[in-house]
Parts: sequence; C-alpha cells; structure tokens
Amino acid sequence: MTEIAFLLNGETVRAGGAPTRSLLDYLREQRGLTGTKEGCNEGDCGACTVIVTDPEGGLRALNACILFLPQLQGRAVRTVEGLAEGGALHPVQQAMVEHHGSQCGFCTPGFVMAMAAAHAQGRTDHDDQLAGNLCRCTGYAPIIRAAEAAEGTALPAWIESDREKLATLTTAQVAGDAARSADAASGPAGGRAPYEPEAGRGSDATLTEAPGFIPESADELAAWYLDHPEATLIAGATDVGLWVTKGLRALPETAFLNRCEDLKRIETKDGRIRFGAGVTMTRVMETLAAPYPSYAEMVRRYGSVQVRNAATIGGSLANGSPIGDNAPALIALGATIHLRRGDDRRELPLEAFFIDYGKQDRQPGEFVEAVSLPETRESFRVYKISKRFDQDISAVCAAFDVSVENGVVTAIRTGFGGMAATPKRARAFEAALTGKPWNIESVETALPALADDFTPLTDMRASAQYRLESAQGLARRYFAEVSGQRTSVLEVRA
Repeated sequence: MTEIAFLLNGETVRAGGAPTRSLLDYLREQRGLTGTKEGCNEGDCGACTVIVTDPEGGLRALNACILFLPQLQGRAVRTVEGLAEGGALHPVQQAMVEHHGSQCGFCTPGFVMAMAAAHAQGRTDHDDQLAGNLCRCTGYAPIIRAAEAAEGTALPAWIESDREKLATLTTAQVAGDAARSADAASGPAGGRAPYEPEAGRGSDATLTEAPGFIPESADELAAWYLDHPEATLIAGATDVGLWVTKGLRALPETAFLNRCEDLKRIETKDGRIRFGAGVTMTRVMETLAAPYPSYAEMVRRYGSVQVRNAATIGGSLANGSPIGDNAPALIALGATIHLRRGDDRRELPLEAFFIDYGKQDRQPGEFVEAVSLPETRESFRVYKISKRFDQDISAVCAAFDVSVENGVVTAIRTGFGGMAATPKRARAFEAALTGKPWNIESVETALPALADDFTPLTDMRASAQYRLESAQGLARRYFAEVSGQRTSVLEVRA
C-alpha cells in the first residue's frame, strides 16, 4: 500500500487512509495530538490552525480541518505540541501567559499557531494576521498585546531544523515513489503511485474507496485527467473541504494538485500577468497590491490568512460560484482563462467561461491551467458589500474599469457577482454610459439600466432590492473615487 510521508513535529511519519481524511482528524484520532481543536470544521474559526513548511522552506499557517492528508506529502507540520523546545515555551506562548491572553483556552492553540507563523515571518500587522482566529472570551486586546510583546524575539531552532530534515525527506520520498511506481503496473497514467485508502477503517471507507492521485506536474495531471474526467481536482481544498466536512459528500476519485509546481508560476510578459491555476490567493494579493490596490484589499477581506494561504486563483474560477469575488474583478479587467485538455490548450474571455449556474465552458478531462490579465489599469476598482466587513460572503461584488478621452467615455467594462446565476458584465449599463460625458449626470442616467442587466434574488444575505440599490450605489462610488473624492467606508467625517 502506498503511503504519504511528512514531518510531524520534527519526526517523519507515514500515513494512509482515505484521501479525503483531514489532517485535523488524523492528529486528534490517530496521533493523540488534541491541542489542535475542532471548532467550526469549515476553516472559519482558526481553532485548528497548524504551521506547514513547504519543500522550498516557505512556512504557512493553515486550517487543519480542511487540509487533506495527501496535501502534506513531502511537507513539515507543526502543531501546538511541537512549538516549545528544550523546556522553554515559544516566545508567543510565553507572551500569551504574561499578558493573560487565554481564558477558557479552547481557541488559544489556534491563536498561538497563527501568532507563531506570523512571528517567524516578522509580521507586525497583527489584526490581519489573527483575523482568521475567533475568541469569545478575551476581547482580543490581551492577545494583540501578547503578539506585540513577542515581536523581534528569537526564532525557535525547529524552524531551520524542519527545513533541513524536509530536504532529506523529500529526496527519500522521491526515490521511494520511483521504486514503487516501477512495481505499479496498474498505476495511474504518468507513472505516479496513487495515495490508497486503508482497508476497514470504518468511517474512512464511507468517504471514498478509490485512490487519490498526486501528480508532480501539469503534464502528468493532463494525461491522467483524460482517463478520469469525473474525478475531483483538489488544489487548496478551501471549498472542497466543506463538501466533505459539511456536505458529507463522497468523492470517488480525487487528484491533489499541490505538488504541480508548474501550476504555481507567476509570469509577466507582453503587458499581461499570468497566474498559474495553483497560485495561492496570498501570492495573488501580494502581486496585485501595487498595480491593483483595491483588488488586493478585496482579497484581504474575503479570506483569512489561513484561507488565503491555501485557496488558489484557479480553484476559485473553476468552481464557478456566482458569489465568488475573483470573477467579477477579473471580468472587468478583461481577463483570459487558459484551459487544457491532454495536450490541447485553448483560451477564452473569462466572462464566456460561465454559462449558467453551476455550469462552465469546460469539457470532460479539461482543467483550468492559468488566468491572465492586464499588467495595469489605472481606472480599475472593485468593491465588496457583505454583512460582516471581513471574511464574509458577498451580497454584491462590483468591479469597474472606465476609459475616458476628452471628457467622454470611450470604453467601459464591469463585472458583478451576487446579482445573477453567474458572475457577469452589466452590458446595458455599459452601453448607456459609452459615448456619454464622464460626469455624475451621465452615471445617474445610466443607473436604471442595471435593472435590465440583472434580476437578483432575495436570500439570507440580502433582498433583491438591496442588491440592486447597492449595485447602483457602487457605480456612484466608483465615479466619486476616480474623480478624487474620499470614499472609504472606514472613515467617519463630520
């Protein structure tokens, strides 16, 4: 039976079981590491936060509840039990004690792990770094004081030790995989050994009975996916994880894409930025912070550090959600989606990819390989309206990019989410503005056309009328902002 190998608190472990078994369940049920808590089991509360180090040495905070075991192959995991060393607490643990940052203690391990990851990276934006961790007791102030007190303290030795051991583990694992694949005549296309479930493990067997495929490249994935077009492709698992933990869905066939390094490339060429489908939203945010600050700020809001560290730009588009926030922004920017099926590649405007609710222009065995967008568009803005300002699903997401010459609108692109069964442009609104003087009167005259573009639904997040009025309000806000007015909703002025 093929197993995966990874470091757990500095020791090499090998694990089998169902491919969709979460790291959280493995830690608590099989390893007895119960410091990692189960709170929401959907990646929102941060109680299950662990630190994962990649083969390249990168260190990230991730939610163990929606992290599947095959995603850990060749990586190092640290839980709260592995932070202290030599009898001394980690600096953030010591600071939490000294600043009374823990009361009931349930959330504390997750906070400590998120703080330790931020500490290792030298981050001091503590509000952002801890936005993915919930506490019902302390009011957060003592936790923030503890994070501040730990700033600049020495890094623990296990960080470098894990990186050194990981290099050895990765080399040994690759050699082991090669030996196993030579014996696996019935293995999947591409020659890689599958991740096979253990037999007779009770609840594991009810989730899936087929092996999970772990390709090393997009080429291996493309060859395998042609023969397994019904398989579920898993990159960050921030959405698919909930299919399993909340929807209790069985996934008969799975492929885990996190080892496809060629899908994680970011390239700038001929005035366009190309993101491989496996690029995390953390890297997307960092890349777009300078050319598209409103886009980067929207990404900061829609997911916590733990979620952004796992979620991928390709996964967010392939999922086809009508309320996903990436698609409206990218549609307004005139983004192109790049698709691959075997050795065949094609591309199309992103807006054409979304056909209907839950339906995209993607053939069997075809997957998202990349998305590309203009390197810069000075007039682009994107806005997100949600009940909770940070880390909430949008009621409306709206993006605008207007070109003006000699005071007249020469071109306009928009993108809206939450307004229809798919993310889409507001073409009637665009037509009503094109060729008109760029002033608030023209904007007001064009606003009723949004009712021709969209017939939004009423649901738990917003009424249809609220959505329509919000969309109109965001168009007004866009005009005000690009005209030089201050429009931040976080500012209060008399």
